[in-house]
Amino acid sequence: MGFLEPELPVVDMAEWSKGTRGERIRPMARHWAEVGFGTPVALHLFYVGKVCLYVLGGWLIVLGTKGIDGFTNVGDWWAEPIVFQKVVLYTLLFEVVGLGCGFGPLNNRFFPPLGSILYWLRPKTIRLPPWPERIPLTKGTTRSVVDVALYAGLLVMTAIALLSNGTGPVPELDTTVGLLPVWQIVAVLALLAVVGVRDKVIFLAARGEVYATLTVTFLFTGVDVIVAAKVVFLVIWMGAALSKLNRHFPFVISTMMSNSPVFRRKSLKRKFFENFPDDLRPGRLSRVFAHGATAVELLVPLVLFFSHGGLVTTIAAVVMVGFHLGILTAVPMGVPLEWNVFMIFGVLVLFVAHADLGLADLRNPALVAVLFVVIAGIVIAGNLFPRKISFLPGMRYYAGNWDTTMWCVTPSAAEKIGRGIVAIASMPQAQLERFYGKDRAQIPMYMGYAFRAMNTHGRALFTLVNRAMPTGHEADYTITDGERICSTAVGWNFGDGHLHNEQLIAAMQERCHFEPGEVRVVLLDAQPINKGTQAYRLVDAATGEFERGVVYVADMVTRQPWADDVPVHVRDNAPA
Repeated sequence: MGFLEPELPVVDMAEWSKGTRGERIRPMARHWAEVGFGTPVALHLFYVGKVCLYVLGGWLIVLGTKGIDGFTNVGDWWAEPIVFQKVVLYTLLFEVVGLGCGFGPLNNRFFPPLGSILYWLRPKTIRLPPWPERIPLTKGTTRSVVDVALYAGLLVMTAIALLSNGTGPVPELDTTVGLLPVWQIVAVLALLAVVGVRDKVIFLAARGEVYATLTVTFLFTGVDVIVAAKVVFLVIWMGAALSKLNRHFPFVISTMMSNSPVFRRKSLKRKFFENFPDDLRPGRLSRVFAHGATAVELLVPLVLFFSHGGLVTTIAAVVMVGFHLGILTAVPMGVPLEWNVFMIFGVLVLFVAHADLGLADLRNPALVAVLFVVIAGIVIAGNLFPRKISFLPGMRYYAGNWDTTMWCVTPSAAEKIGRGIVAIASMPQAQLERFYGKDRAQIPMYMGYAFRAMNTHGRALFTLVNRAMPTGHEADYTITDGERICSTAVGWNFGDGHLHNEQLIAAMQERCHFEPGEVRVVLLDAQPINKGTQAYRLVDAATGEFERGVVYVADMVTRQPWADDVPVHVRDNAPA
């Protein structure tokens, strides 16, 4: 790959364009297998710089705290409990502004590189309330001045907490600096809760399942703050590991390692596949990585939690730091880079600096038990009922098992979206054409198809796309990943089909007034952990759902990325 230019597949455009969709995906999938997306070195360095700025920003904020002094005297203050509190809130702010997950070109955000704050401080943009029929005063999908004020209030209140000093000595935590005032913690949580019931996108963008849950632990007192935070980390790791006990995860590993800037040799990348270039199912190396990573994430956190110091704790901490460095250096799609840096910091502060603190030291064990039951219960429910619970609170991180959608959009519908949606970013194809040029834009677009197809659900999506489009009119549509539509319409996306399901379709229909057939959407639910199927729905934006059924995971994992022949089992037909 070049320093400034991407390394894209070289094809005979005239011949390549004549092929079927599967035939055009095939060379893209092979390119992905031994090169990845072909990201320029300069772009990877850009993200390295962003991570460094994230660390520097947190460093400077912490140094603004009374009693914490010395830019280079990190060893004197890094383990202070208030430092951990401020890093949590700082990362929450970093994410909810839009600078973290989903930022920039590696998430297909070119102009501008973020949405988030640019949308959520602007009235009349789309908002998606999670329970509009159940929670009063949350109906509707249009952002009001009140919504803007609430979001701004969250930003301001979080900033106030970051600039505050500690409340004084806490002997049981061996600190003279103290903790953040409880009223500030309550205010941040209250504002995030109110904003979240008005717009689930903002809550998820704040990575509420991590940072809001950790902020809840700051309501506890003394030792309970640290131990409760350890419990949250334990649930995050073990919940994510349990969700990877599936047939999808090896596909994630092979796809992610192919795109890793660390694994540069093509010969090594090919080993992640069964038999490159003809069989691009995950090979033995992918399975070893997948099962090994799952075992580490499931078992090592237990050692960290219960070892309470010494050599065993040190070894476990080194393993978990290495685990997150492995994800970080792979630069996965969606770029959750700062989250991995934060998790490394949490390992060191909670489990190394405060290794001696455990369940036996709790002053109010009942409260910590309630917290554990709630967050672990959400993880379990998220795996049993993935259509009901986002993969983020369900802790199904990078398990390969997500709700996904694929949108089939006609040129007339794209024009209506441009006119009818209050947005900052243009439609995905327009962004690609602006960045790559109109002729070359087809290549990165099909590279995006290849990425989706390298995952198990991609085989089903491209099969179902054929059923969604009216027979004989396939050429009239541009197929766009729902994540890209979501990025344009609501300002943030991170692989979560809950953000571009029927609720977004209805919100866009209300504004754009699509004609029947102009927009057809494939919605594919994640696999419940106790079933071998994934449910799907086919929806016309104007007339509603017209087909539903299931596909079997066993059929998806045996096919190649360019396949579109997964057996479909129709369960119920709705009128077209």
